[in-house]
Amino acid sequence: MVFVSTIYFVGKQKNIFGNTFHLKALFKTVSGLKVGNNVRFSGINIGNVNEVELLTDTSVMVDLVIRKKYQEFIKKDARASIGSDGLMGDKVLTISPGTSDKSPVNNEDIILTKNAIEMEDVMLSAKTSVDNAGIITAQLAEFTTKMNTGNGALSKLISDEKFSNSLQGTLVNLQTASNEFALFTAKLNSGGLSESLDTTMRNIQGATKGLNENMEAAKSNFLLKGFFNKKKKAEAKKAAELKKEEDKRIKQQLKFTADSIKNATLIIPVKKIPDGL
Repeated sequence: MVFVSTIYFVGKQKNIFGNTFHLKALFKTVSGLKVGNNVRFSGINIGNVNEVELLTDTSVMVDLVIRKKYQEFIKKDARASIGSDGLMGDKVLTISPGTSDKSPVNNEDIILTKNAIEMEDVMLSAKTSVDNAGIITAQLAEFTTKMNTGNGALSKLISDEKFSNSLQGTLVNLQTASNEFALFTAKLNSGGLSESLDTTMRNIQGATKGLNENMEAAKSNFLLKGFFNKKKKAEAKKAAELKKEEDKRIKQQLKFTADSIKNATLIIPVKKIPDGL
């Protein structure tokens, strides 16, 4: 009786009685998958791993024995992947269904695979992320310290009036170039270069807009707000001084004109009136 049961079980696994069929899947690594592990499809155990054969140092062929009644649901473009049954459970080979318009797989077909995610790789990636976060935190702390003490290069640039004037001059020049390109493009609308020049003009105008937006954003930044307020007051003071000098110059010019007229009047000769008139 035991012998008969054994023969039946072996025959079932080898498809002697026609109740199962075989699929094959080629992996680079099987991540600890073993003979006897479950084959799962849409959350249902439909078979087992029948054989795991190492072909080369980077190629492993896995033979699957699957119950016949599920064959019609597994399509030619189905994919096999290796996972775990729970967080620390046994390895499981999972087959995705594939697209419904494809034909079903045949016995001994080789289906596509997806590489398994190795826990070692996940841990290494997590460690790298943590290390990078530590580096970024340290750099941010160093940057903040330099900003607060005013010793950093950025702090010096922010407080440098020549740098600010140069940046504003660049914006003015870029806007002028944009306007000139617009005029030039209008003259060449009928030529073959018009489309290319239009694109160039749009790119330059986009760059101008972006720089203007960055300047406005910088003005509202709490780190830079004091600098721009100080600069604005200095510009207002300078404008007032220039206006005062201009008013003084105009006043002097008017006085000089009035004096000239007066002196000219004094030296006009008086014509003598003849006697007898």
